[in-house]
Amino acid sequence: MKIAIVGSGYVGLVTGTCFSEVGIDIVCVDIDQKKIENLKKGIVPIFEPGLEEMLTRNMKKGRLNFSTSVAEALEDCEALFIAVGTPPDEDGSADLKYVLAVARDCGRLMTDYLLVVTKSTVPVGTADKVKNAIQEELNTRGVSIPFDVASNPEFLKEGAAIEDFLKPDRIVIGVESHRAETLMRSLYKPFTLNGHPIIFMDITSAEMTKYAANSMLATKISFMNDIANLCEIVGADINNVRKGIGSDSRIGSKFIYPGIGYGGSCFPKDVQALIRTAGEFKYDLRVLKAVEAVNKDQKLVLFNKIIKYFNGDIKDKTIALWGLSFKPQTDDMREAPALVIVKKLLEAGAKVNVYDPVALKEAKHHFGDTVSYFNDQYETLIDADCLALITEWPEFRFPNFKIMKKLLSNAVIFDGRNIYDREEIKQQDFQYFCIGIDTAR
Repeated sequence: MKIAIVGSGYVGLVTGTCFSEVGIDIVCVDIDQKKIENLKKGIVPIFEPGLEEMLTRNMKKGRLNFSTSVAEALEDCEALFIAVGTPPDEDGSADLKYVLAVARDCGRLMTDYLLVVTKSTVPVGTADKVKNAIQEELNTRGVSIPFDVASNPEFLKEGAAIEDFLKPDRIVIGVESHRAETLMRSLYKPFTLNGHPIIFMDITSAEMTKYAANSMLATKISFMNDIANLCEIVGADINNVRKGIGSDSRIGSKFIYPGIGYGGSCFPKDVQALIRTAGEFKYDLRVLKAVEAVNKDQKLVLFNKIIKYFNGDIKDKTIALWGLSFKPQTDDMREAPALVIVKKLLEAGAKVNVYDPVALKEAKHHFGDTVSYFNDQYETLIDADCLALITEWPEFRFPNFKIMKKLLSNAVIFDGRNIYDREEIKQQDFQYFCIGIDTAR
């Protein structure tokens, strides 16, 4: 079986590489010629644990290839996955121009039956637009070639995407024909042999499932952050509250850790897009609007704690930041809390030292020369007035507090992810501020 993946970003590369791992012939297509040239050399444009090794292995076996030509990819191809970007417009809606451009390419170039699968995160109704775009091109050519459209949303966690694809919680597929279902079932058979469920449904429901899933997870995060802020006010300990509610099987322990807001390429964009979709149908998603508002405010919580500690004046203070990516095990800084925090610190006149295990290159695209970059976490602390922990990378969990105290000019830590034990920190003679606990009490 041969399939094409159009779009060689995060979703496209992981999808294509994992399919090739089980023996399927894959051609990954992208219009960025430089990216394709690099991929042919085994140079991966994103950081994802395990991806580069798997990609290189399958390239050597001849199962994974890269091209800038959709026409080349369609030769003897049974299915084409659309995995291009769907960036948000100013109004929050998903921009479908790249998705529909691929659909039109299919209509212009296909010569035999083709199953076109939307893998990109797209709003309800996109499959119909894809189908219409393909049919319009076929009509222009004056040919009648059978095709199907399907929806196969991705549920990959950045930092664990390979494991998620190979051992999925579930595989959701929206189809409207038996032929499409049979082909998709065959394609995913290697991933369901160990009992991982595959769920077939109508296309509209599949499109909605992706947005609903991410919106539910975003809701849990914002809810816990809202409760954490209340805990500080009333004197409760959010860590105890989290354990108390997380033990309820109806709630569970995942996504209820307090912090400084969610970011990344999925949650912010998908929440906005679902709100927008609801608005188009004259329905007000009040809960999700609150989720979005809480998240926006939460990204300022750590900055406000720093300002309060320094009595409203951080001009010429040096603030050291550990972690810049929106979560560990990725270099992705899209919608990362660090973007908001650094901007506010600079606006207030502070000097900012930053360190991240893998995101420094990406950070330079955002911050330029406005901050100081370091390749060692401890070097960021030299003569700094405080440390602010932004991303909970594993290497930050057990630092050498004695070295930290010697390097910092002021022994104070602002923990945006609650990864430290406050009693242990106090025993090290640090002042400690975190989320959801009034450490002054």
